[in-house]
Parts: sequence; structure tokens; C-alpha cells
Amino acid sequence: MKKYPCILTIAGSDCSGGAGIQADIKTISALGAYAASAITAITVQNTCGVTGIHPIPPQFVKDQIRAVMTDIRPQAIKIGMVNDIQIVETIAQAIETFRPQYVVLDPVMVSTSGCKLIEDEAIQAITSRLMPLATVITPNLCETEVLLQQPVSDIEQMKDAANALLQYGCQSVLVKGGHLTDGGMCDVLQIKDESLPHLYSARKITSKNTHGTGCTLSSAIATYLCLGETIDKAVKNAKEYVYQGIKNGADIHIGEGHGPLNHFYAPHAMHLQEEI
Repeated sequence: MKKYPCILTIAGSDCSGGAGIQADIKTISALGAYAASAITAITVQNTCGVTGIHPIPPQFVKDQIRAVMTDIRPQAIKIGMVNDIQIVETIAQAIETFRPQYVVLDPVMVSTSGCKLIEDEAIQAITSRLMPLATVITPNLCETEVLLQQPVSDIEQMKDAANALLQYGCQSVLVKGGHLTDGGMCDVLQIKDESLPHLYSARKITSKNTHGTGCTLSSAIATYLCLGETIDKAVKNAKEYVYQGIKNGADIHIGEGHGPLNHFYAPHAMHLQEEI
């Protein structure tokens, strides 16, 4: 018997289809893996911004995760928007119970339009309960500043921040520099027990279609890990996927604000793995 590599995404729903659960499912599918999902919140949003958030009751989140993990048994879990302390604890308990091989945590805290997506008390719960269970966390500059309570505005500060975030117990940290103001982009990956960071530089693409970029990147990393890549190679491949998605979606008009990238610019057939 063979199986598909499977990733469970635990995140919020974006009714406009560009970010959250919808972006995760598109990404995982486009890269040739099987996507399952557990919804943590229903958001009211479109390409112009977020106007409402309705959390899903923690018991329903728990039941969704259990239903998937006891049957399909995904190798990886990707965690996106979690804005409630009870749901943080629910996810942490599920990871401790089912022990997936990989956990990718995207600490979504603020939307691109500036809308706060997380309760203050949930931040502490994320650092103490979810980060120690993560294979890799993927904060952007704004989220890194929230987590560390200090400014992060250049590459050297990003390197220091990545090392500081490792102290929360995760295996690796990817600090995303997409909001650097020098005209380029550089992400910093620091892996536990490695002395030097991995740097990923790229030229910025002129496009307003970047909605869901963070969700897409973290889901792609989880997928490549399931496909057998090392953390640094998974990040490299995921960044290339996002880059091409933005490039190939730059001239597409979907919505009047920040449209989505093109997740299906070069879709893969479903990968097959040997059943263990």
C-alpha cells in the first residue's frame, strides 16, 4: 500500500480565499500533498482587510484535530491563527498526544492591513506551550517584535532575534524580512545547535498581490518537510514557491486591495509514499 504525504493545517478561515485555511489547502495541494484542516476561527475579510473574527469553540477545534489525527494521521501539523488561550492549550495537548513528526508554527498576530488577530494573553500561551513543540516557527518582523518586545529592523537584529526566540525551545526559527525597508528581502533561519544562520535573499517583486504570503510559506515548509527535505532545504524550496507565486500572480486582478498570489502556477501531481 502507498499513501500521500499529509499535512493538517490548524488555522482561521478566510472567506475571500487568499489566506488562512484556504491558502494552506491550496499550497499543500499545489505541491502534491494531501491537506486536512481544523478551523480555529471564522474571519470576515477580503482583499481590503479584516472586519470580523468569530472564534470556534475549543471543544470543536479539539474534535476536528482528533478526527483527523486518529484516522488520516498526518506527518505534519501547520499552525496558523490562534487567537484564544484555550485553543492554544487544545492544540498543544493534541501535539503532545499524537506526536506528529513535524510542527510548523506561523505565529499570526497582525494582518497585513494592520488588524490585530490575537488576544494579549494568548501570546504568552503560544510562547510557553506551542513554541517548545515546534520544528520551526516563522514570525515576520512585526511578530518578532511582539514576541521579544524589542525593535527588529535590520539583518543583524534579525540574527539576534532568531537566537533569542530559540530560547523558547523550538528546533529552528525563520525570521522573515519581507518588510525590510532597504528595497530587498532577506529571511534568517537559525537552527538549534548550528553556529551560523542560513540567509535567504531575494529581489522584491512589484505587486500588490501578496495576501496570504505568510500562510503560504509556512504551509509550503510543512509540505517539503513531509516530502523528506531538511529544514534549510524545505525553507529554500518554500521561499522559491512563494516567490514564483507572487511573480506569476502580479498582473492578476482579484479584489480591490491586496490580492492573492498564484498558488497554481505550476501544480504537482500527488506524491506517493510507501506505507510504513
